[in-house]
Amino acid sequence: MTSPRFRRLPLQLRPLVDKFYRDHRSPMRSQAGDELWVTESASEIVAALSLRPVAGGQWLTGLFVAPPLRRQGLAAALLSHSLALHPEPVWLFCHPELRSFYQRLGFEDCQSLPTELAVRLTRYQRNKSLVSLRIH
Repeated sequence: MTSPRFRRLPLQLRPLVDKFYRDHRSPMRSQAGDELWVTESASEIVAALSLRPVAGGQWLTGLFVAPPLRRQGLAAALLSHSLALHPEPVWLFCHPELRSFYQRLGFEDCQSLPTELAVRLTRYQRNKSLVSLRIH
């Protein structure tokens, strides 16, 4: 892999992120208004994430790394680049087995969420086990 490049993707290039997700059979999709960040190698997207504005901060969603490139630090580096511009709280939901990954990056368990996220988490937890984490 060539040296990775991390950047905020211009909104008009949002379809490229959704194509990346589809190409890897991920159910993730970005939404209009999301701040999109990508890792590129040889001009190809190899990782992506979305930051969605919510009351009091941002909601991190859609973090995905191309399967052949996992466990190489790309997710951590992409998170570091994107969060450096966001001193406000950033929340995420993840499967419990990913908790330690995010905790190593500075995220902590979070019991109190903005109402919008609390409602979402309750709905999502009907079908799967999720925990909420926060940084900043």
